Amino acid sequence: MNQEKKNLLAVGCMLVFCCLNAVHAQQYDLLLKGGHVISAKNQLDGKMDVAIAGGKIAQVAVNIDPKNAKQLIDVTGLYVTPGIIDMHVHVFNGTNVDAYIADGLTSLPPDGFTFRAGVTTVVDAGSSGWRNFRQFKKQTIDKAETRVLALLNIAGTGMQGRFEEQDTSDMNPQQAAYMIQKLYPKIIVGIKSAHYWGDFTQVDKAVAAGKLANVPVMVDFGEHEPPNSIESLFMQHLRPGDIFTHTFSYGPKVRETIVDENGKVKPFIFKAQQRGIIFDVGHGGGAFSWRQAVPAAQQGFWPNVISTDLHAESMNGGMKDISNVMSKFLALGLPLQEVILRSTWNPAQVIKRPDLGNLDIGADADVAVFNLRKGDFGFLDIRKTTLKGTQKLEAELTIRAGKIVWDLNGISAPGWENEMKKK
Repeated sequence: MNQEKKNLLAVGCMLVFCCLNAVHAQQYDLLLKGGHVISAKNQLDGKMDVAIAGGKIAQVAVNIDPKNAKQLIDVTGLYVTPGIIDMHVHVFNGTNVDAYIADGLTSLPPDGFTFRAGVTTVVDAGSSGWRNFRQFKKQTIDKAETRVLALLNIAGTGMQGRFEEQDTSDMNPQQAAYMIQKLYPKIIVGIKSAHYWGDFTQVDKAVAAGKLANVPVMVDFGEHEPPNSIESLFMQHLRPGDIFTHTFSYGPKVRETIVDENGKVKPFIFKAQQRGIIFDVGHGGGAFSWRQAVPAAQQGFWPNVISTDLHAESMNGGMKDISNVMSKFLALGLPLQEVILRSTWNPAQVIKRPDLGNLDIGADADVAVFNLRKGDFGFLDIRKTTLKGTQKLEAELTIRAGKIVWDLNGISAPGWENEMKKK
C-alpha cells in the first residue's frame, strides 16, 4: 500500500470514528438532570437523572452523562414523577346546549386543562354510554394529545341529562360489555354508575357489565332521598376493585357520608377498604368538604386515588386542578411520596393499566416535573371553608410521549439572545 492510500484509509477511519461518536453522543433525545425522582412502582425516591429516547423512557440512573443527550434540562431542586393520571374527569365536550355532560358545554377539552397540572392521562368517568361513545371517541379522544381513557356509563346515552340517567331499560350490561371487550378494549377501562334516584338497580346492572367485561365499576352514589346504605353498597353489591367516588362529599340528606355527625369515621369504612373497595376523591364542584376529609385523615383513613372530577363547574371553585387537589392532601399531612403514589401508580393499577404511572425502561415517556413551593397557602373546599397549608405543588414541566407539552418557566428553552447570535 502506497503512502497516499494509507493516508486515505486513516482519514476514512477517523470519519467512521467521529460518526460513531456522534451517534453515541445523541443516543438520548432529552435528559432531565438533577431532579428528585419519585416513582412508587420503580421504588425510586432520590436524586437521579431521567433519559428519554424515541418517546420512551431510556434510562433512569444517578448520573447520566449529558454528552449523550441532544437536549439537557436542569431540574435541580424539582420533583420528577411519572405523568399524573387523573382517574375522574369529564371531557366529552361538545356544543349540545340541551345536554348536561355528554357532548355538552359542562365537559372540557382535555389538553387545555391537563398538561398545565402535570397530567398526561385522564379517565373520563361515564360521560358517554354505549349509544354515544363512538361520537365521544371521534370528536374528543382521537383529537386529544392527552391520553384519554374512559369509564362507560351503564346508561346508554351517558350523562346526557338526569332523566335519561333514570331509564333502566336503557342500561344494557351486554351491550356495554361488548363495546369494551370487542370494540375498544384499549380505551374503555371500566363502567360508571351515577346520578340514579332509585334503589340498587343501576349499580347492579353496572356490576353485571363489569363482570362480563372483567373491568371495575365506579359508583357515584348520591341523589337518593333518603340516602341508600353505603355499607350495603360496599359489602353486598360492589366487588373488590370496584370504586366509590366522591369519598369526602357532605350532603347527608341525599348521600350517606363516611364520617358521622360526631366526626367519627364509620367502622365499616375501614373494613370496606380492607375488602378491596377503592376510595376515589372525585373532588368536583360539590363533593369535597373539609368537615369530612380532616377527621378522616386524623383517624388514619386515606383515599386510594386522588382525582379531580374536572368539569366546567368545578375548575374555578375549590378544585382548580389536580396539582391543587394533591396539595390539599399535603396540607392534611399525607407525605409527598404517598400523594404521588395515589396520583400515578395506584390509579394505573385500579384501571388495570400497569404500563402507566411508572418510569419503566421502555414505557411511554410521560413525565411530570413539579416545584414544591413553600409558603402560606389556603385551600378552599366546596363549602367555601379553608384549610391552611405550607406546601403547594406547581407543575413546572410536563412531557407526553417524549414531547414537552407544558413548560411553565421556559426551563427547556435557550435564552432569547441565542436566537440573535445565529444571524
